[in-house]
Amino acid sequence: MRPYGDTTGDGMVQTSFTLPVPPGPRAEGAALQLAHKMGIEPAMVVHSHGIGEGFTFFVVYGSVKHLVDLDAVHVEVRAYPLLSPGEVNAAIKTRMRRSLVVLGACIGTDAHTVGIDAILNLKGFAGEKGLEYYREMQVANLGAQVSVPELVHAARARRADAVLVSQVVTQKDAHLRNTRELAGAFREAMGEARPLLVVGGPRFDPAMAAELGVDKVFGRGTTPGEVASYLVHALVPEEEPL
Repeated sequence: MRPYGDTTGDGMVQTSFTLPVPPGPRAEGAALQLAHKMGIEPAMVVHSHGIGEGFTFFVVYGSVKHLVDLDAVHVEVRAYPLLSPGEVNAAIKTRMRRSLVVLGACIGTDAHTVGIDAILNLKGFAGEKGLEYYREMQVANLGAQVSVPELVHAARARRADAVLVSQVVTQKDAHLRNTRELAGAFREAMGEARPLLVVGGPRFDPAMAAELGVDKVFGRGTTPGEVASYLVHALVPEEEPL
């Protein structure tokens, strides 16, 4: 199949980018040259404006001839059911018989707590209550710019079952470096006894968990219910204890 713009199969796409060129005709010519090299032809610059000395932002619209092969698309499929808050609480209470301890933080220099707050705080996200709403969970939100050693210490002191880390700042792949540092620190400090490590953010690929050394990666749009259901799937025994 091909992208859809004005009519079915016309291949029309829209893309945006910035070039280190002052605004003007020469800048728009450079943008069209880049668009043609990207396979967008014919291409139109539908918007451009300067965003600082010597830089121009563009929006380009045009047609591509590339096809999408759906049979070649491989994505990670959720391997566990989505549970309601009541089902999550019941599973923890009857099969774990203690509270499930969860820590959350933004690590490194990341000061954007919107992601971790959406998952943990009572108000939640997308119409779902955050993990603080679940009465069978003990939840602590450590906030922003938490160092990895501080997070390891807190997880050990609180005997955390799971550590949730949000990474929104992604320039120069900072989220990947921070996640590898996180995984290495917990592995060195706690070995096999480490808590479940879960990371999330808008630029993460959910298929990268093993590569990054963590147990689960969530991408953009993840809801508290998805995270709670995964915690039950990963941490709560399948059967009630005898």
